[in-house]
Amino acid sequence: MFHSGTAQESKVEGPGLWGLSPSCLLQGIDFATRKIAKLLKPQKVIEQNEDSFTIHTYSSLRNYLVTFKVGEEFDEDNKGLDNRKCKSLVTWDNDRLTCIQKGEKKNRGWTHWMEGDKLHLEMFCEGQVCKQTFQRA
Repeated sequence: MFHSGTAQESKVEGPGLWGLSPSCLLQGIDFATRKIAKLLKPQKVIEQNEDSFTIHTYSSLRNYLVTFKVGEEFDEDNKGLDNRKCKSLVTWDNDRLTCIQKGEKKNRGWTHWMEGDKLHLEMFCEGQVCKQTFQRA
């Protein structure tokens, strides 16, 4: 589980190395894209220092890095993903990290959360939703 950065809370194991779960269905994307995504075997490395996060996403095709502080809007350049620039704001929604991205695409963002030993990522854009599940590598 992620934790908010308050001093009273103990750090719970969310940061670390995560690989795409072999059983992940990659819901919300077409069959061909789903097959390619499974072959790429993306991994995430999450680092947390209180409310500051760095999330590295690695695959054999492309890599992506985002660094942010919860509650502070920042300029995000999605170079290597869809090459769009946007204003992003990540907030806590209970034990979930939710990002809202403002730019060319409407209703765009993502949510990360943990359930048991699984890390979930739900990405949304203009009414479409893609779900991924990762397990600790």
